[in-house]
Parts: sequence; structure tokens; C-alpha cells
Amino acid sequence: MKRRFILALALVALLIVILGGIKGLQIDRMIAHGKQAVPPPEAVTTAVAALQTWESVLTAVGSLTAVQGVTVTAELTGKVVQIDFKPGSLVKAGELLVKQDTSSEEAQLRSAEATVALARLNLERLSKLLAERTISQSQFDNAEAGYKQAVAQADNIRAVIAKKTIRAPFAGRLGIRLVNLGQVINEGEAIVSLQSLDPIFVNFALPQQELPRIRPGLAVRVTTDALPGDVIQGKITAINPQVDAATRNIRVQATVANADERLRPGMYVNVAVVLPGRAKVLAIPATAVLYAPYSDSVFIVEEPPGSPPGQPVKVVRQQFAQLGEKNGDFIAVQTGLKEGDTIVSTGVFKLRNGQAVTVDNTLSPDFQLTPRPSEN
Repeated sequence: MKRRFILALALVALLIVILGGIKGLQIDRMIAHGKQAVPPPEAVTTAVAALQTWESVLTAVGSLTAVQGVTVTAELTGKVVQIDFKPGSLVKAGELLVKQDTSSEEAQLRSAEATVALARLNLERLSKLLAERTISQSQFDNAEAGYKQAVAQADNIRAVIAKKTIRAPFAGRLGIRLVNLGQVINEGEAIVSLQSLDPIFVNFALPQQELPRIRPGLAVRVTTDALPGDVIQGKITAINPQVDAATRNIRVQATVANADERLRPGMYVNVAVVLPGRAKVLAIPATAVLYAPYSDSVFIVEEPPGSPPGQPVKVVRQQFAQLGEKNGDFIAVQTGLKEGDTIVSTGVFKLRNGQAVTVDNTLSPDFQLTPRPSEN
């Protein structure tokens, strides 16, 4: 019985050895086949590194501000007896907006005007008597002072009436009405917003190192997602004399036309300051760059070693490059490439150094300096 058990164990061990050897041979064959296997060439699109003439621009994010903008408020407490404007309408400077109750002040003004008239008559009468030397100089001086006090009192009442007759301080467009007829409004209470919209200011900030390159009069281009595809022209009109100590940025103000009033105060916009002069750069499509923490690189398309020129199958060589500024669909290359190099323009993330590729530019994107993507 013991011999049978030992014999069975020996047979099992032999079977395991045989199966292990077969499996080892299969794995060796698979490894050898994998080393000999060559992946099919990857289809890619290409572009040529070429010199382009770019205008120099400084970009920033700005905010729109009205040239003149104010919330019209009440100067004195009073009851609203007349509203003479429509919300959202255009008004001229000095146009009546709201009138408060001035019946008490008007009655006081009539009394004050009567006092002024009496004081004037007394002054004229005493002036004749002074000329005849029948009264003293002091009596005339008292009458003259009384007349001036009466005039000042009347002027004070007129000023109160004027403050309760609220007019537009400048021409512009009104906002939403914030008061109602018969409402008692207090001093400083808002009545309506008034904004002058044409032209309009664009306020933005630039780094302090750009200060020598900017000056009043430089052209700016303004775009906003509220007006897709539209570029609004303007120019720099003011540069703040002080640099912000917290951000080391300098505030710049530009003025743009806004005849159709599509731009409104408070909107954010993208600003491009056009600098004088143009620069030549070696440009490639931005999609051709493989970005990495250690360095950015591109793939140059070359002929395989030892093959005759014109073969459909090419190889790619990874080339590290130092990049510059972007412009539209392109990016400038400072070092790493030369003019005329053919590079892979799309799909670089799926390539490796020395990989075989075939060029198919039938689906190559149309790279432009001023792209305008269509709405889908």
C-alpha cells in the first residue's frame, strides 16, 4: 500500500513537470513572437514649421465702466408728486426726472419775495434821504444789510425747491425706476441709475514690466462672449501713474465706441493691446506640441534609415523644443526646430520615438491665426 502511494506521488510530480515544461515552451514562443512583431504604421497629419509675421500684442482681462455713471438720489426728504421719465429711456442733461412736494417752500418763497421787494423799496427811499443828508449813514447801512438778508433768505428757499426738483446731471440712459408716485423718499435714497454709454471705458491691468511698451494712443481690440465674433476697436486714453504694490500691475484705461450700446458697464471683456511693429517667428500648430513637466517636445517626420526617399512609411523622431507665445492656432518655437521641418500636427500623444507612421493630410485641420470656430 505504501509503495502504491509513493508511485502515485511520483506520477503526479512527473505530470506537473511535463505540464510546466510545455507551458514554459509556450511562453518562450510568445515572448519571441512579441519581440519579432512590428506594429503597423500609425496614420498622422503633418505640418511644416514656417516663418510667419506676427503683430505684437499684450492680452489682458478687463472690465467695462461708464464714462459717466451715477445712481440719482434724493438730496432732501420729501414726497414724490411727479415722475417725469420712463425707465430705460435716453435723457438729456438737465431734463426733469422727479419732483418732490414743494408747496410749503413755494409759499415761503412768496413771503420771502415780498420781504425782498419791501426791503428794496426801503433801501431806495433811504438812499435818496442819505443823498439829501437827512438820515445817518448807519441807518442806510442797516437798511442795506436787511435787503441783502432778505435776498439771501429767498435764494435759500429757491435752492431747497431746486434740490427737490431732481434733474438729470448729464445725458445718458436711465435704468429701472426705484421710486413710486406718492412715496416719501429720504435723503440719499436711490431713484434711478443713469449711465453714459457712448463711448465707454475699458479698465484692465498689465504687468509692470510692460510699462515701457505701452503709451496713450495705442490701439486696443476688445472682445466679449456676449458678442461672439465681434471685435471692437479702441485706444488707450489713460495710464495710472502708480503701480499696485500688491500685484505689481499697472492699471490702464482704454476708450471704445459704443454707439449701439451693446457694451454695458460691469461686463468683463478680453483686451488685446496692439504694439507697434511686427516680428517674424518660426510657428507650428499648437496641437503639434506634446506638453510634459520635464520639457515640451514635437515629433519630426523623417525617412527611415537606409530606405529610398519617397517611401510611404516614415518614422518620427521626438525633438525637445523651447516655445514662445501663442497666436490663434499657432505657437512660436524659439529653439529646437528649423524652418522647413515637417512635424506631426495632431495626435502626438499616441506616438513614441522611432515609431513608423504614414502621412494622411486629408483630415488635417485648417490652422489659422484668427480662428473663428463655428457654433454647433
